[in-house]
Amino acid sequence: MSNMEKTVVLIKPDALQRGLTGEIIHRFDRKGLKLVGIKMLKLTDEILDEWYAHHKDKSFFPNLKNFMEWTPIVAMVWEGLDAVATVRKIVGTTKGREAEAGSIRGDFGMSGSQNLIHASDSVEAAEKERKLIFKDSEIFDYVSASECLIYSREEVES
Repeated sequence: MSNMEKTVVLIKPDALQRGLTGEIIHRFDRKGLKLVGIKMLKLTDEILDEWYAHHKDKSFFPNLKNFMEWTPIVAMVWEGLDAVATVRKIVGTTKGREAEAGSIRGDFGMSGSQNLIHASDSVEAAEKERKLIFKDSEIFDYVSASECLIYSREEVES
């Protein structure tokens, strides 16, 4: 059974303000992940309360919400084999100044809180996050012309 997964990525306000949107999208494209959903939106209190429910009692929660509401964000859904783990490796560890060189945070970030990008940490989280932002009709199922160059037949048929 293949391990084709969908995962959610948010380009946060700091990355948007710094003009990193194209660079971030480019890195996922270049890796061979398939973009199946993308849109720009302003996050609401309701979405953020649900998105960050695990942080709601923490002292930094109001600042986190203010930061995420500062500007619109770019939300994307990427698909690929082991997409969740692959995307998280491209993104890098949470704190930019400790993140691996070559990762998005490692190359462009210095902060732990203003860390440019969000990536789902599990298939279950990705599904929950996707439903908070995207309608089913905004996720596209299509065959990429380059899939045969990215994966071996055994990988996609197993």
